[in-house]
Amino acid sequence: MTYRETLAYLQARLPMYHRVGKAAYKADLHTTHALMAALDHPERGLRCVHVAGTNGKGSTSHMLASILQHAGLRTGLTTSPHLTDFRERVRVNGVMITEEAVVRFVQEHRDRFEPLSPSFFEWSIALAFAHFRDERVDIAVVETGLGGRLDSTNVVTPEVAVITNIGVDHADLLGGTVEAIAAEKAGIIKPDIPVVVGEAHGIVAGVFRERAAAVGAPLELVDQARPLPVRPELAGPHQERNARTVLATIDRLRALGWPIPDDAVRRGLTEVGATTGLRGRWQVLGHGPLVVADVAHNADGLAVVRAMLDRTPHQRLHVVLGMVNDKDLGPALRQLPTDADYHFCKADVPRGLEAGTLARAAADAGLRGRLHPSVRQAFDAARAAAAPEDLVLVTGSVFVVAEVL
Repeated sequence: MTYRETLAYLQARLPMYHRVGKAAYKADLHTTHALMAALDHPERGLRCVHVAGTNGKGSTSHMLASILQHAGLRTGLTTSPHLTDFRERVRVNGVMITEEAVVRFVQEHRDRFEPLSPSFFEWSIALAFAHFRDERVDIAVVETGLGGRLDSTNVVTPEVAVITNIGVDHADLLGGTVEAIAAEKAGIIKPDIPVVVGEAHGIVAGVFRERAAAVGAPLELVDQARPLPVRPELAGPHQERNARTVLATIDRLRALGWPIPDDAVRRGLTEVGATTGLRGRWQVLGHGPLVVADVAHNADGLAVVRAMLDRTPHQRLHVVLGMVNDKDLGPALRQLPTDADYHFCKADVPRGLEAGTLARAAADAGLRGRLHPSVRQAFDAARAAAAPEDLVLVTGSVFVVAEVL
């Protein structure tokens, strides 16, 4: 098979959460353990940092990988979802896995994997761990998918576990309260493995303290007043909070003997995009008008986007907005400004929310605008309507952002 045919096979045969939603989610690790056994357990020799959280885990993972690369360590990175190429999910030293390696892996293992009925995510994690073993990485940064306790990545025993923050997202799968969601994320905390928690207060902090005490894991709640050694490349107060979580994690790795010089920390924080290929986080796509894309897709994430809008000088705001059909729309939409021109659209995936349905929900939140038959047409219309001093924002879904990159 060609690479394109291989992807078509994977997408046709395997349920993919980020395309179809809940039907692809498995609330157990049995299949992942079977995949690991079929591959002679690549997870067992993998030294890694395991990153969970509601928001910021992708940015945090990329910042960590950037620092580790600049420290001279051969660094694996697995994240999800991808934006424009499946291979974004599996990188070594910032370089995506080759098309040939993906094809070879699928051809070699499909006969053993198919009877196990894995999901797309389970297959991709098996690919990532096998690739990291083949590439002899020194350390990998492993981002969870949805949760923690039952996430396919939770077969690793990391050097350090990291939980960025807790918000209400995927409540139908992880629990309807922040306490329940925190308990799921806390499932990555393992005996004697240090855990770093970026932002947690009250009952959520209590969940993490209880879990850590129960398994004897050293717990650190990050000091979010800690000064940063440099201004991170990733912009905004939320990324500064993520950077402090990263620094606390680096401290833990250093205490375990990992050689990470200060210069690697500075370069890692200021050269994330070039080092790891991170995109879609308040990413500037153009000027005159200013065009920005951000993959925020839940209430907490869009609240951060709103704060960034308030910090960014502009005249009129034009928002290209699309979302998926299993989000709690009301709280998310209420984070967005009512004095903007909205261009509602549906991403070209089965899980995409119809533009008309989105527009009606947005109207209830005081947001008004036009409907468009595609993301690209919405994007083109927003740019055409914008004056040079205006701002065009593309947000609401990874899939919407992917279609404009």
